[in-house]
Amino acid sequence: MASNQPVIKADARNEFGKGAARRARRAGKVPGVIYGHGHDPIHFAVDRLEITALVRNHGVNAVLELEIDGEQHLTMVKHIDQNVLTLDIDHIDLLTIKRGEKVEVEVPVTVTGEPAPGLMINQDAYELLVEANVLSIPEELVASVEGAEDGTVVTAADVELPEGTTLVADGETVVATVSVPEVDEELEAAAEAAEEGGAEAGAESEEEAEESASEESSDNE
Repeated sequence: MASNQPVIKADARNEFGKGAARRARRAGKVPGVIYGHGHDPIHFAVDRLEITALVRNHGVNAVLELEIDGEQHLTMVKHIDQNVLTLDIDHIDLLTIKRGEKVEVEVPVTVTGEPAPGLMINQDAYELLVEANVLSIPEELVASVEGAEDGTVVTAADVELPEGTTLVADGETVVATVSVPEVDEELEAAAEAAEEGGAEAGAESEEEAEESASEESSDNE
């Protein structure tokens, strides 16, 4: 969970538009904006490596102190735009927050454990909406299927939440199911046909080889 907030320095941004954003990216910076709590938006540019490391180490709901011109702003990551080719962060939105307030956030869900032998896991939900203290947002939620039998359904209500975190999503939201692997009858039939075809081809090849050998023997006589 987020507890000690990292401090990252950024530069105030006074140029706007696509051209200015491209220049910032070429300089190794990520353009961004802080908004929320009725304040005017604050535009900034932050080092790409620093902000990328923050998201990687603290998750998509990372909380940080962004320092601009000597003033620190307590914020949390609200939205990230990634380049579809390089996957670099192209732009980042930060939300102004206050200590002690609660926020609703989407938190990633990880399914852990092994079901009963021969069964497979199907994960249906990868994030759940919860409400948590802004300084104690869980980085992930865990749903266990350890030893689960065929037909087991894990819902959002079954996911254990950290203290101080409450579920906002519908409790009946299906997170994961456990079932017997389905057999694709068409693929299985095609495989069997290919196997039989290979066997027949092999048998024909043997017959042809025998006939050829017999003809050569006759010619030699």
